[in-house]
Amino acid sequence: AKYPEIKALMGPDPHLKWIVSGMVFVQLLACYLVKDLSWKWVFFWAYAFGGCINHSMTLAIHDISHNVAFGNKQTKWNRWFAVFANLPIGVPYSASFKKYHIDHHRYLGGDSLDVDIPTDFEGWFFCTPLRKLLWLFLQPLFYSLRPLYVNPKTITQMEIFNALVQFSVDLVIYYFWGLKPIIYLIAGTILCMGLHPISGHFIAEHYMFLKGYETYSYYGPLNWLTFNVGYHMEHHDFPSIPGCKLPMVKKIAAEYYDNLPYHQSWIRVLWAFVFDDTIGPYSRVKRLCKRAKAH
Repeated sequence: AKYPEIKALMGPDPHLKWIVSGMVFVQLLACYLVKDLSWKWVFFWAYAFGGCINHSMTLAIHDISHNVAFGNKQTKWNRWFAVFANLPIGVPYSASFKKYHIDHHRYLGGDSLDVDIPTDFEGWFFCTPLRKLLWLFLQPLFYSLRPLYVNPKTITQMEIFNALVQFSVDLVIYYFWGLKPIIYLIAGTILCMGLHPISGHFIAEHYMFLKGYETYSYYGPLNWLTFNVGYHMEHHDFPSIPGCKLPMVKKIAAEYYDNLPYHQSWIRVLWAFVFDDTIGPYSRVKRLCKRAKAH
């Protein structure tokens, strides 16, 4: 209400579809280039290059799930484009992410609704530095399996479509170039969503490093690779504003953000998560929401 110009930032990002398309084709080119490499180099490039693109692509899919590729009037185009963006990731992801991400915004921290919250077992078991390091490495596994345990939902037609398209393209890549490109894509996804500097955002966003603050922003250079996911306070305030315009939100309404705590380094976040005894999978706000009670 105080800054009506923020409303003008809402709407589609005209550049997103071209950036994402370029990333997809770069990964297809990389699939061709790794097909004759030795396995050690396949895994090296998966971690150092391909996985960075794939992690960035999951954050593009995050933006697309908010309809910022084609706008709210073209929701189907956004869903189909997310399936296209999913191709380098190697496994179907985009349709399931969309289904659960709505609840993350609507019921942030909601018990049995927000599947971003670690389970009691995760909090209990992964409580020492070595175990927390293992938890970070296994993060992709927990992110994919936790929804099935915490809040199972009926499989949608879009999820089936997502899987059919994904596995069809995987088979085509395998047919022409063999197994190494497939391993390159999937290994990159798993490695770079686990123990990797970019993965610091998973911990930085909602783990309570300071009592009373459950969401934090990060304004460092890795935002260039992650569609500004670091501007997380701003994103939760205005989820319909594309990542490219979130810095403008902070600039326009500086008085609301400048005095809030924020992270300066995702690597430092990961280090603190592993070695600080006061931080772990339990360091999340968990609340009982009305819909959860109805459950």
